[in-house]
Amino acid sequence: MGESRIVHSLEEVDDLFTLYRTKGEEPYGEALSQNEHALQCAALARAEGATNALIVAALFHDVGHLFGDVQGGSLRDVDDDHELVGARVLSPLFGPKVALPVSLHVTAKRWRCTTEPSYYDELSAASRETLIAQGGALSIGECRRFEAHPGFASALTLRSWDDRGKVEGLDVGVLADYETLVTSLAVAWRRARLAR
Repeated sequence: MGESRIVHSLEEVDDLFTLYRTKGEEPYGEALSQNEHALQCAALARAEGATNALIVAALFHDVGHLFGDVQGGSLRDVDDDHELVGARVLSPLFGPKVALPVSLHVTAKRWRCTTEPSYYDELSAASRETLIAQGGALSIGECRRFEAHPGFASALTLRSWDDRGKVEGLDVGVLADYETLVTSLAVAWRRARLAR
């Protein structure tokens, strides 16, 4: 499969792993590579006893970044809508239990900035930069709507791992450690869709 197909379409789980192997070592504004951040988030999810769907969401929550290139501009000025791109990529492969928290993890950051005043100070410098392009803190009305959303709790949980999964030099395994889990979840989703 050629790289252009990988970048524009992910039809199988293998495509997803190929994308991470091809582009995952690239930085994305943090001191870590995409792969290091993904693996740390997944390790946190696994350590906290998360569901398989949330572990996979943690592993691939930033996949949308791999479809764009914000490196030519400032993080403050560019919002690549990576959470929406990621959800669109992951939904056909794994269904809403993976895609929904991915689609909301930026909103969770914006919500926490409004509801937890000290949270902003705990964000990494890159995450503070992207917050501006992502719309800044939510309004009180937006917070209430988000709190009523069925994906609210899982999005906050994913956000927590996203914020903590940025430790330089931490060894938490390799992508291959998750292939069986990811593949089994994709197979289960495919069977569920066919059974409808």
